[in-house]
Amino acid sequence: MRDFQIGNLGYTAQIFEEMMVTSGSWNYMNGITGILNIITITGWLGICISKKKSKDMLWPDMCWFWIIAYDLWNFAYTYNCLGDHAWYCGIALLFAPTVCAFLFGKGAWLQHRAHTLAFWVMFAMTVPSFIDQSQFAVKASQNTTALFIVSLISLLTNIAVFAYMIYKARKTKRNPYKGELYTDLDCYKEVKALS
Repeated sequence: MRDFQIGNLGYTAQIFEEMMVTSGSWNYMNGITGILNIITITGWLGICISKKKSKDMLWPDMCWFWIIAYDLWNFAYTYNCLGDHAWYCGIALLFAPTVCAFLFGKGAWLQHRAHTLAFWVMFAMTVPSFIDQSQFAVKASQNTTALFIVSLISLLTNIAVFAYMIYKARKTKRNPYKGELYTDLDCYKEVKALS
């Protein structure tokens, strides 16, 4: 919704709600991408708890390709709508749970994403000057070509994940919203074995 809201500002760079934004077609592309990303969430009923002492929440059907598609969408969102915060709440905040999901905490990406997001919000609300006014503040360029390319990459990736979801649903004759869809993939099997 925020991408659509900023897209409606009239294709200009301006301060909107105390944040510099540049509205354009990239906002609409990424708004559509966000909807696609939601549609491609599968396997809700397969969420389980790991056997490890940590008792992580595991989501076997949330495979690596969806995580990458989400990360690209979310970075494009922060770049489009929270430009000056895109380094911290975009790249750094997405990088941490994704690396963990691929290396240390397979299947627990959503849990790690929730933890890093909660930590960031608490920090950002406690010390807002760090993001905007300190020597560590990172200002976005508001370059329209970069905004367009980031959103286009995000859109194309999410279209690919959507197409793959449709392909798998037809091939396996599974409803992606009533059960797990990717049960034949290694990414699924590896996580399911941990529960």
